[in-house]
Amino acid sequence: ITNMKNQLRLLVLAAVAASFHNAMAADITGKITLKGTPPPEKQIPLDPTCGKLHPSGKMTTRFYVAGKDGGLADVFVHITAGLSKKDFPAPSQPAMVDQKGCEYLPYVLGAQTKQKIVVKNSDPVLHNVHPTPTVAGNKEFNKAQLPNGPVLEFTWDNPEVFLRFKCDVHPWMFSYVGLVDHPFYGVSDQNGDFKI
Repeated sequence: ITNMKNQLRLLVLAAVAASFHNAMAADITGKITLKGTPPPEKQIPLDPTCGKLHPSGKMTTRFYVAGKDGGLADVFVHITAGLSKKDFPAPSQPAMVDQKGCEYLPYVLGAQTKQKIVVKNSDPVLHNVHPTPTVAGNKEFNKAQLPNGPVLEFTWDNPEVFLRFKCDVHPWMFSYVGLVDHPFYGVSDQNGDFKI
């Protein structure tokens, strides 16, 4: 799967480069499409508590969320050059990750350095929030979060794409934050569309 994901990243980058176009003076829009067939998602062996939160009792991985026309969801898109000498203040509104149905939602989120990232637990079960940064200077945390408990807040000073969040109680739970030092980013929706 790792090799397939690397190949997919290359395809996505090529698709992004080909699909950028100016919609309005301040907007960049595009569509991420998946060419080819991704490997099938795998069923997650839920524990009894999380199984009760899914009526079918089943949940699968969501590595490749693709629409009918091949639109690929959860792709983080951002400007990578031309902004290094500019200073952009962090947004006052926090970015939010929720834990619902024993999943992190959204699976991929964009945020800015020094912006608050708020994590809530909407589940009736204990989770722990364990962001695992790999960039020097970005601190690792590991905090328990009670069922429907108070939100947890995090901030990081250094850009990192992708900063992984995981739950050690439920090892299938992951979320990724694309953390950049400017506001020019987006995440593709369920149809593969994005807007910066």
